[in-house]
Amino acid sequence: MPLEMQGQDDDDAGTGIKRFGPPPNPWWRPSGKVGRTILGIAALTALTGLGISIHLFKNFLEHDARFRIAGSGNIEATGLAEVTRSQMLPAFGADIGRNIFFVPLAERRDELEKIPWVEQATVMRLLPDTIKVNIVERQPVAFVRHGQHIGLVDANGVLLDMPASVMAERHYSFPVLTGIDGRDPLTSRKTRVALYLRLMHDLDADGKHYSNQISEIDLTDPEDARVLMPEQGSDILAHFGQDHFLQRFQRYQAHIAEWRQQYPRLAEVDLRYERQVVLQMAPGAATDQTAVNASDGKPSAGKPIAKSAPEAKEHKAAAREEKVARATAPAVKHGEAGTAREASARHSTAKNVRTAKPAKRETVEQAAARMRAERRKREEARRAALRNQKRLTARSHTSATAGHGE
Repeated sequence: MPLEMQGQDDDDAGTGIKRFGPPPNPWWRPSGKVGRTILGIAALTALTGLGISIHLFKNFLEHDARFRIAGSGNIEATGLAEVTRSQMLPAFGADIGRNIFFVPLAERRDELEKIPWVEQATVMRLLPDTIKVNIVERQPVAFVRHGQHIGLVDANGVLLDMPASVMAERHYSFPVLTGIDGRDPLTSRKTRVALYLRLMHDLDADGKHYSNQISEIDLTDPEDARVLMPEQGSDILAHFGQDHFLQRFQRYQAHIAEWRQQYPRLAEVDLRYERQVVLQMAPGAATDQTAVNASDGKPSAGKPIAKSAPEAKEHKAAAREEKVARATAPAVKHGEAGTAREASARHSTAKNVRTAKPAKRETVEQAAARMRAERRKREEARRAALRNQKRLTARSHTSATAGHGE
């Protein structure tokens, strides 16, 4: 008689337990509706309590008397030298008695940086009731003279005022700059000061501190540093241009005694040219201007004054225009010899104007004006040649049409 054995699956079925059923849900993710409702209420209660706590803490910070700025003594400042507390405190006048958390730090920083001597300001809160200010002041690099007023200027071209008595106490030994006007844009003033700083840096590059010999610099022209050099008897105005300052200064130092002995009424020395130095005399001298070799300082008789960079550009532009005019001029025909002769005469006249030597030496400004006048004349000649070409072309076209009709 076969035996019947009860299986393990039958036992599990009889007890109602599933051997491989899913695990129960964690407490934060209940499976029942009641559990989810309770969990939601608890989360909402926690968030509400957190919000109320934050609000109460904020209200405490904003209204607690311990966070109020009681007076100017609660405003600390560092870095003050030329700027006084009396100049700085008006920026915080509206904050006295105010809660420290309501002070607009960015606005206060901008107000402080409007003070001329303040280059940079940092404003921060120090709990419970202190405002900390750190000032970085501008550093003057030169004196500036405008009319009878003497002031200071920093590397960015910002003009700075200082009483004369305080200047004497500071023992400043800067050169005096002219040609910097407070009505000029800041970028223009900065460009002129940058030229001055390059000059001073180059003169001190070899460690001999030639800049100590500079007393006054005219920066009216931002491309020409005109330095007033103190000499015995009278000062000399030296044109250093905008580069090669050390080389030009050494050239000046090497020959100035010789030039002054040879030309007692010497007033200006123009060092901007590569091969020559132009010497300008004071009014009343026998000659207004002369040129000497840059290498040995000897007179360069019979040689024209070298062209400066702007004049060289003018000369090149004029040459290009003349080349275009010659290229566009019409071919000379048998019956048009008169027109060709006129064009040749105009070309010869323009060439003579360019090559003719002036009766006396010219200043740089006069030479530039002459070059502009010559350029206008060449432009007129080119336009005349173009008009002649149009007339000749029209005449040739008319003759061809007539011949075709016959």
